[in-house]
Amino acid sequence: MSLTVLGLSGALNHDPSAALYIDGKLVAAVEEERLVRDKHAKNRMPYESAKFCLEQAGITPDDVDVVAIPFAPISILEKARWHYAKRYWYAPERSLDAIFAGNRRFHRYYKKIQWCLEQLGFDLKKIKIEPVEHHLAHAASAYLCSGFEEKTAIMGIDGKGEYATTFFGYGEKGKIYKIKEFYDPDSLGGLYGAMTEFLGFEMLDGEFKVMGMAPYGNPDLYDLSRLAKFEDGELVINTEYANVVGLRRYKEKGKGYYFTPKLIEWLGPKREGDIADDPYIHYAASVQALFEKLALEMMDYYLGDIIKETGRLAFAGGSALNVKLNQKIIERDEIKELFVQPAAGDAGTAVGAAALISQRKGVPVEKMEHVYLGPEYTNEEIIAACAKHPDQPKWEKIDNVPERIAKIMVDGNPVAWFQGRMEFGPRALGGRSIIGCPSVPNVADRINEQIKFRERWRPFCPSMLDTVAPKMLKVDHPSPFMTFTFEVSDEWKERVPEVVHEDGTSRAQVLERQHHPRWYDLMVELEKLTGNGVSLNTSLNRRGEAMVCSPKDALDMFFGSDLQYLIMEDILVTKDGKDNNV
Repeated sequence: MSLTVLGLSGALNHDPSAALYIDGKLVAAVEEERLVRDKHAKNRMPYESAKFCLEQAGITPDDVDVVAIPFAPISILEKARWHYAKRYWYAPERSLDAIFAGNRRFHRYYKKIQWCLEQLGFDLKKIKIEPVEHHLAHAASAYLCSGFEEKTAIMGIDGKGEYATTFFGYGEKGKIYKIKEFYDPDSLGGLYGAMTEFLGFEMLDGEFKVMGMAPYGNPDLYDLSRLAKFEDGELVINTEYANVVGLRRYKEKGKGYYFTPKLIEWLGPKREGDIADDPYIHYAASVQALFEKLALEMMDYYLGDIIKETGRLAFAGGSALNVKLNQKIIERDEIKELFVQPAAGDAGTAVGAAALISQRKGVPVEKMEHVYLGPEYTNEEIIAACAKHPDQPKWEKIDNVPERIAKIMVDGNPVAWFQGRMEFGPRALGGRSIIGCPSVPNVADRINEQIKFRERWRPFCPSMLDTVAPKMLKVDHPSPFMTFTFEVSDEWKERVPEVVHEDGTSRAQVLERQHHPRWYDLMVELEKLTGNGVSLNTSLNRRGEAMVCSPKDALDMFFGSDLQYLIMEDILVTKDGKDNNV
C-alpha cells in the first residue's frame, strides 16, 4: 500500500514545522524558524517548511494522501476542560470559556491550517486533514520512532497541549494506550517554564540555560517543594506561585509572567542580566532537583511495572530535552533503553502526528536513526552564494576535508562546519555546527565570547567516535542525538576539559559512521592528531538566532562573528590575513 502523510505543527503559536512520511519512511522534516530566520517562528504557519518537504520528495500537493495536525477537539464529556475550569476559578472568563467554547483554539488553528494548505496549492475539497491530540502526537513521536519491538512505557511532559500537560501510557504492537493525563495548570513543564522566566530567561527558549546554570548551585540551600507536589497519583502545582493567568500574574514593564507577585515576595526580584550569581544559581539547582524528583515519582507510579517488565521507555514533550533527568533515568538498573525523540519539543509533533496516522492506515513507520532531514546544498550553490555575498568571501575548493579541518582545529581555531542535510530538532549534530578541538585550552571561552555571544557559564558538548564512548562515558547507552548527559571518566576530564561541564558530565553525541561519514571521519582525523576522537560541537548560530540553514545564512553569521574558518561541503571560506594553505 502506498501512503504519503504530511505532518504540520504550530498549533500553539510557536515552533511550527513540517514532516513528510512516504510509505513509512521519514523523507524530510524541518522547522519553519530555519527557513524564515526567526527563532521559534512565533505566530507563523509551517508554510516554507511544508513547501520544502514536498520539493525534497519531488511531489506535488496532489500526491499527498492525508495531512496530520497535532491538535484536536476535546469533548466536554472528558475531564480535561472541567479540570481547567475548576483550577482557574480566579479567572472566571477563562473558566467559562473552557466549558462553553473549549475548542475555540482548535477551530482557529484548523482554519489557519486550511489557509496554509491553500497557499501551498492543496485542494481543500480533496485533501483529508486528520487531527491528533497534542500529547498523543508527542507519544507517537517517541514510541513509533523508537524502533522498540517490546511493550514500551511512554512518557510525555511539556507545558501544555489542548488541555493536557503530561501523558503516561504504553505502546504495544504499534498501538498506543493512554494510562493517565494531567491537565493545565498542573504542569511540571509549565512550572519549569515559569521558573525559567523568574530566572531571567524566556520561556520555551531558556529552559536549557536554567539546566546549564543548575550545576553551579546547591539544591539544598533553598527548599522549593511548596511549588508542587505529587501525592496519591496526582500532580498539583501551587498556583499561589506559578502557572497562573490573568490578574494573578506578576507584571513588569507591561509584560505579564507565569508566576505571581507572591513568588517575588518569597524569593526576591527576578534575575536580570547575564551573570549567574547567588541566590539564582541555587534556585536553578533547586528547581532542577524538584523537577527530577517529581518526574521520577510520576514515572515510577504510572509506568514502573511496565518498565520492570521490558526495560523500554520512550519519552517526548519539551521536558524530554532535560538531559539531567534523562541521565537519572538511564542510570537505573531496570532501564535497558530510553528513546528520547530528538525533536522532543513541539516541532517534533509534526513527525508524531504523521507517524500515528501512517500507522493507523496500515503503514508502520521506520525507526528514526538520524535527524539529517533538512535542506542540503551543492558546491556549485555554495560558490554562487559566495559570489553574491556583499562581504566578497575568500574561498577555495579543498580536497580531503576531514584531514584539513582537523589540522585547523588542532592549531587552536574554531571552525564553522556546514555539511550535508540540516538537522531536525534543537541539537547541532554535525550538519550545522561550530566545532573546536576540546583539548585546546580556552577554545570554549573563545567561542562563547567572540562567536556565539552567549552566557559564559553555559556548557559545550562533545561529539565522539563510537569507539571512544565506552572509555570516556561511565554509562553505556546509545546516544546519537545528544539527549543524555553522562558522567565522564577522570582520565577523559583531563584529556578533553573543554567539553566537560561543572558537575563532571558531558551531553554527548556518539557517532556511527553510516549516518554521516564525513562527520565521523573528522573525529578519526582528530584522533590521529591528538589521541582523542572527540570534537567540541555547538550549533551554528549566534545568540538569539535560529540555527543556520543555507550558505547565505552561514556567510552572514561568519562575517558577523570572530570566526576565521567556514567549511561548506568542499568550499573553505577564510577571512583576510589567514593562511589559506593551512
